[in-house]
Amino acid sequence: MLTQKEMQIASLIQGDIPLIKCPFKHIGELTGSGEQDVLGIIEDMMKKGVIRKFGAILRHQKAGFKRNAMLLWAVPPSKSEAVGNILASFPEITHCYQRTPAFAGKYNIFTMIHLRDNGHGLRDNEYELLIQRLSSATGIKDYLLLISEEEFKKNSMEYF
Repeated sequence: MLTQKEMQIASLIQGDIPLIKCPFKHIGELTGSGEQDVLGIIEDMMKKGVIRKFGAILRHQKAGFKRNAMLLWAVPPSKSEAVGNILASFPEITHCYQRTPAFAGKYNIFTMIHLRDNGHGLRDNEYELLIQRLSSATGIKDYLLLISEEEFKKNSMEYF
């Protein structure tokens, strides 16, 4: 169970952290704590597993990643962990999940892929080239490509 102070701090860091010289000092002022207290509370919540990750969120389209897609893989259950680890090792893959029940009764590994514009435009076959590499590395030939056409909403979950 979180203390009131932990919930206050979690609430303030779950969204955008202010772009100022001393953001944790500012959070301390808002919560009646010192900067070191705020950092200590965040560290404790990480050690307890309450906070899993702490980092910047990149706006991928503004950073040049103009295309993204979800790629679903039909992987035999006995190979799910090994195939998932192989797929997760590719830098183009940002998310890799096993889903139960499997989509359409067979697609159980979901990956999100991002392709960057190299300044010369994207080749029409760029997805196919990446998928060939992924398929070759895993030995999985049955997949479904879902290309993103428009982003309607993207934000992090807010708990407090």
